Amino acid sequence: MTEQGAATGRDWASQRERGSKALSRLMLWITLTLGWRAGTLLLYPITGYFFLASPAVRAASRDYLVRALGRKVSGGDVVRHLFTFASVILDRVFLLSGRLRGFAIEVQGLETLTAILGRGEGCVLLGAHVGSFDVLRSVGRDAPVAVRPLMYREHWGAMTPMLEALDPALAAAIIEIGRPDTMLRVQEAVAKGEIVGILADRAPAERRFVAAQFLGATAYFPAGPIVVAGLLGAPVVVFHGVRTGPRHYLVRFEPFADRLVLKRATRQQDLTDAVGRYAASLETVCRAHPFNWFNFYPFWEKPDHGE
Repeated sequence: MTEQGAATGRDWASQRERGSKALSRLMLWITLTLGWRAGTLLLYPITGYFFLASPAVRAASRDYLVRALGRKVSGGDVVRHLFTFASVILDRVFLLSGRLRGFAIEVQGLETLTAILGRGEGCVLLGAHVGSFDVLRSVGRDAPVAVRPLMYREHWGAMTPMLEALDPALAAAIIEIGRPDTMLRVQEAVAKGEIVGILADRAPAERRFVAAQFLGATAYFPAGPIVVAGLLGAPVVVFHGVRTGPRHYLVRFEPFADRLVLKRATRQQDLTDAVGRYAASLETVCRAHPFNWFNFYPFWEKPDHGE
């Protein structure tokens, strides 16, 4: 888990994962040696610790859940939210190591993706911090083209590199945000007909935000992911991989745009419209699966450099 503190969408990357390297190794060894059920037992004290020791995380969870559920939120709701997050992290161990026995993964809307790939085109998958991105990477093992996540690595803590080491091939597919050649590598991937995945509900070191209605109030989404998708000139598909129960996931693909066009004369309005449509899609998922969204910071707080 990550302690987001009082982070905003602007500075979330400054928050590091808690936990020592030795403890992370021990937890990973117990999970891989004794299995998924043993790992699940570890989640109860971990969830309890973060619930008790992280007031900012509790507050952010409660604020979000009130909006998503449309009712008063109890401490039990917050615990369930944190436990769902911890469960997704546990499942990463098995998804990344290819230990899929006991997992049920339902895929909807795959024809949207296969139609694009069948034309020899690359595409952009716009996701969010909803459920698990790794369930897509697991499904993508059998895909005819590479799935290339665009991710930020600089502030990873002890656990994440260990998880990525479970499948070096998947880890090698990551295009790291913040490098001088990041955009060039993204463009090359799309030109080769590959899939580039971007989580568009937050971005590191973002200085430009776009306001959109989200769960009944104005929220501020990073402009960068939409701008990148527009620059690539490739088809854009919205993706979510939500946890629907223990080791059960629903992967869904929905068409978003044949091309995202941000015209010079109407650039700001085009950007606002695209972010608004993305926020509406994300809201639908959050209302259907409210405990699956994992942004534990004051998401509705206006950043210093908001649009």
